[in-house]
Parts: sequence; structure tokens; C-alpha cells
Amino acid sequence: MDHPLRLAQQAEADALLSRSPLAALTGMLLDQQIPMEWAFTGPYTVARRLGRDDLDAHEIAEYDPEAFVALFSEKPAVHRYPGSMAGRVQQLCQYLVEHYDGDASAVWRDVSDGRDLLERLNALPGFGKQKAQIFLALLGKQFGVRPEGWREAAGPYGEAGSHRSVADITGPESLGKVRAYKQEAKRAAKAAKAAGPDRKA
Repeated sequence: MDHPLRLAQQAEADALLSRSPLAALTGMLLDQQIPMEWAFTGPYTVARRLGRDDLDAHEIAEYDPEAFVALFSEKPAVHRYPGSMAGRVQQLCQYLVEHYDGDASAVWRDVSDGRDLLERLNALPGFGKQKAQIFLALLGKQFGVRPEGWREAAGPYGEAGSHRSVADITGPESLGKVRAYKQEAKRAAKAAKAAGPDRKA
């Protein structure tokens, strides 16, 4: 790791993300339809509610699903959609147990190149291509995981000096830039949709 992560903007949560590959993967999984800081604080909240100082893929994979949903739903909820996201986190951990013996870092250990890494990330439950590319960029930019061709595999998220995603957040200032970029992208998409593909001049 190049430096401690600053994704949750909360010291204990960021410390867990920095030392725990599973926490980082789980934060990325939760990062949808809620603010980024909320998503990346989630793994710390879950660990604390489990009475642990880290997440354990084996424990979560075998956890009673209803009890796990209850743990996600406790106030403050881990996610806006605690039921479905609790299920997704369990699916992720079950996949890691089945394919990587529960070791999240094995997903990127020994990869042959960036494309291989992208394929592995894309195969994870809850990780579509965009999420896989953003996490690949995060691994390269902040975890020092840089197989040959990693920037190309990460697409636009791998660009040096960009502020497109969570991969580029190193503190409050860059968080503001990423948020501004996302809002602008949303605005542009909305405007394009309003214009419509077949609008008559």
C-alpha cells in the first residue's frame, strides 16, 4: 500500500480498509446508490457489530442470512437497501471461500496482467464491468497492485491525474473533485436523455 486510504473519511473505518483486502472489496460492493463515504464505512460497521476487528469471509459466508440482514438493518443502517446488500455481501464472501479459500487478496495475487485481473474482479458477485474497473484502478493507484497493462484494463478510471472515481480519492479535496465530476456526468447524461435519440430538429 502506498499510503493509508481516505475513502470513508473516518479514521477507524479507513484504517480497516487500508489493512483488510476483504473490507476494501466489501466497501466497493456497497458503493452504489449511497454516498461513497457511507459505503466505505460499511465494512467497519459490520466488523464492529460482529464483535471483530476485521471481516472474515468464512464467518460471513456461513452466517444466518436473516441475522445478517438484521445486522445490516440496525440503526444506523449499513446501506439504504440493507436486505439486498446484506445478501450481496454474503454472496461475495461465499464466492471468495469457494474460489479463493476466503482470502480476498488472492483475487489479485499472481495475476498475469491487467486483463486477467479485470476478468477476476468482473467474476465477483455484484461486480459489473464498471465496478471491476474502478476497483482495479483503486488497486493500482493506492494499493500498489500494478500488473502489466493495469491502466489500460481499468479504462478511463486508470488515467493518471483523473478525478473520476473512488480510486482517485486521497482526502477531502480530491473527494470534492470526484463528487463534482460525478454530478457533471449525471447532468450530461440527463441532458442527453432529455434530447432523445430521435428528436426532430
